[in-house]
Amino acid sequence: MFITFEGIDRSGKTTQARMLAEALGNDALLVREPGGTPAAERIRDLVKSETALTPIAETLLFGAARADLVERVIRPALDQGRTVISDRYGDSTAAYQGGARGLGIERVEELNKWLTGNLEPDVTFFLEIEPAAAGTRRGVQGGDRFEDEGATLQRAVAQAYEELAGRHPERYVRIDASRPAADVHADVLARLQVRA
Repeated sequence: MFITFEGIDRSGKTTQARMLAEALGNDALLVREPGGTPAAERIRDLVKSETALTPIAETLLFGAARADLVERVIRPALDQGRTVISDRYGDSTAAYQGGARGLGIERVEELNKWLTGNLEPDVTFFLEIEPAAAGTRRGVQGGDRFEDEGATLQRAVAQAYEELAGRHPERYVRIDASRPAADVHADVLARLQVRA
């Protein structure tokens, strides 16, 4: 299976992806976006830095990192029969750049299809939390320029995720992420068992 975690900044994606990978054991591979290959990690450093980028430049950089990760890591792991768990994937670019930055969700989704050879997740856990509540959480690695843009960006991103959930009800699983991490994890496991 290919499982992704999506949601606004500080919704708990990194924590939940890690907890699920640990629960599934050695057959699971945990990846993150952007990142996961030497080139993608360098792109991550750039897009998360204070460097000013246009929305189109952000989209193309995230896309380049994703294309490299899919070709070098995700597809080979899936071909070996492993479960891949990704902390963010194409829906993040569709939500942030397509929705919140105004480039168009459908346009970014079409780009993602081309970049990934139509590789879609089997399940997307959408961690739902109010931007104000998420903003009070401490980030795993400190803030980045997206988090620093504050609640206005996060509200726009949350709205874009709502649209994506409506566009892809067959793979989106809504999870209340306002609860303690252990409770969210238990919910993720229960919902995954139903879908397996």
